[in-house]
Amino acid sequence: MTITTSSLTKSAGAAAAVAGAIFIGVQLNHPPADVAHIATTEMAVRETAKTVMAVLALAGFTGMFLRSRHRLGVVGLIGYLLLGVGYLALFAVQVIVACVLPTVSKSDPRYVQDVVDAATGGSPTGDIGGMQVLFNLSGAGYMLGGLLFGIALYRAGVLARWACALLAVATVSTAALAVLPQSFNRPMAVPTGVALIGLGVSLWRTSRTAGDAAPNLPAVASQISATPVR
Repeated sequence: MTITTSSLTKSAGAAAAVAGAIFIGVQLNHPPADVAHIATTEMAVRETAKTVMAVLALAGFTGMFLRSRHRLGVVGLIGYLLLGVGYLALFAVQVIVACVLPTVSKSDPRYVQDVVDAATGGSPTGDIGGMQVLFNLSGAGYMLGGLLFGIALYRAGVLARWACALLAVATVSTAALAVLPQSFNRPMAVPTGVALIGLGVSLWRTSRTAGDAAPNLPAVASQISATPVR
């Protein structure tokens, strides 16, 4: 099996699109964020899905960066790195929520509730340790990285511009959740999911252009080598 640039680009596009679909799916009929639900099977499935989403999104963003790297500039690089940090922190948070908090909730429910409160934008009453650092990294990377990367992708003009613009607007607009009711948390995530799907599909389509250009290279090389030196 030959691994080509086209196949890797297609894989990254598919990863981004699936990540977007998962991101939207986990918001639907989401149970209340409290200790009573943290140890349920439904929450375990949702948090595991979010973990998978974070990994797929990272793969997708990497494919987008590599596909457009010559046109992204410094802003694109900074945005990509911030997104990477943000989604790595998100991955760590989701692993902890899915694998650790259900057990901790039996012995220290107050701590778990504080973590849940912090995750949903509230103020914990106690010390939650390094979890707050992860939340801060995840939030900053998600918002600032999404804004800068979306702007850079839009300027590059390689992927669908509507999806690039939506990524920038959707991610930075989550800052408004600080003053909006908690009921807005889930709906505000949907535009980012749509942006990921749009970017993923667009990246998949651009891979065909890259793949079509590749077969011509050997022919050109053979013509050059066949040209007599004078």
